[in-house]
Amino acid sequence: MLRLRSLSMKGRLGRGYATVAGPHALVLLEHRAGVIDSGSLSALTAAQQLGGQVTGLVVGAPEQVKTAVEKAKKLKGLTSVLHSSSEQYANAIPEVVSPLLEKLLSGGTPYTHVVSAHSSSAKSILPRAAARLDLPAVSDITSLEHDASSNATTFTRPIYAGNAIATVRAPESVRVKIFTVRSTAFKASAADEGAQVEEKAVEPVDVADPPTQHVRTDLTKSDRPDLGSASRVVSGGRALKNAETFKSTLEPLADALGAAIGASRAAVDAGYADNSLQVGQTGKVVAPELYMAIGISGAIQHLAGMKDSKLIVAINKDPEAPIFQVADVGLVADLYEAVPELVQKLKQ
Repeated sequence: MLRLRSLSMKGRLGRGYATVAGPHALVLLEHRAGVIDSGSLSALTAAQQLGGQVTGLVVGAPEQVKTAVEKAKKLKGLTSVLHSSSEQYANAIPEVVSPLLEKLLSGGTPYTHVVSAHSSSAKSILPRAAARLDLPAVSDITSLEHDASSNATTFTRPIYAGNAIATVRAPESVRVKIFTVRSTAFKASAADEGAQVEEKAVEPVDVADPPTQHVRTDLTKSDRPDLGSASRVVSGGRALKNAETFKSTLEPLADALGAAIGASRAAVDAGYADNSLQVGQTGKVVAPELYMAIGISGAIQHLAGMKDSKLIVAINKDPEAPIFQVADVGLVADLYEAVPELVQKLKQ
C-alpha cells in the first residue's frame, strides 16, 4: 500500500535572473603642469558614450596632481576621480606608470573599460599594461557602441592611412576593454562648475631601478594656437623651397587668420619646419574648421592627418596634384603670388 505524504513548502518559489553590470570606464586624464590635455577631454566624451559610470585617473608628481584633480572634479561626465602622487610619475614613463594600471585592473576590478587619448604617452602606457594583463587593446578609435545586454563593445578605427575603416568587436569574454581615442573624432568634454565628484587617493606602485630614465623635455614655445586643437591651420609643403621662405610665406597668412602652422612630412624632412609641426600619418592628426594646404601635393600619408577637416583649401600650381581630390576649395596658382595677395585681402 502506497502512502502519500504532503510536503509543506515554506516561502515562495522564485526564479532568479543574472544581470549584467553596467559599464564602468576608467579614463586616463593626462596633464601638463596641472592643465588637463584637450585630448583627454575627448577621451572623457567617448567614455560617456558607454552609458555607465566614468572614473578619471590623474597620475603625476604631488604638486602637479593637486592642481589637475581640482580641474578634473569640475569636468562634466565624471562620477569620481582617482589620483596617485609620486615623484616617479612626474614624467609619465610607461615602465613606471603601467604597474599602477595593472594594480587597478587586476583581480575583481570594478572597471570594464580603460580609455585614453591616442597620445604619444598613452600609446606606450596602455598597450604595455594590456599585454601584462593578457588583454587586447584597440587603438585610435573614431566611434564606439556598447551593447549592455551582451556586454560587448564595438569600435571603428581607420586603417591603411585612413583609406579603410575597420570594425572591431570586443565581446563579453574580454573582461576589461582597453582603447585609445582619436581626439578629433570626439568633442572635448566641457566643464561643469556644479559637479559633485568623489575624490580618492591611490597608493603609488614603486618601481625599483626602472629600465628607462627621463633625461629632459624640450618644448617648442609659440604664441600661436596649438596645432592639435586649433580651429584654423595653415600648412606648407616642400614647394616652399627652404626654412626662410616657409616662415616668410606662411606666418603672415597664419597671423591674418589667427591660425596654427603645420607642415607636410617632406617639408619637415627637408628642415623647413620643426618635427612638432608635422601633419600626417606619422605626425599629428588634425580636424580644424579650416585647413589650408599651401604647396602640398597631397601624398596619402599627409591626407591621413587632415582629411577630416571641415573646410579644406588648397593652393598648388599643379592642377593634377592629389590634394585637389579632397579639397573643398582649390586654387591652381603660383603660391608666391597667391598667398601675398590673399594676405592683403584678409587685412582689408
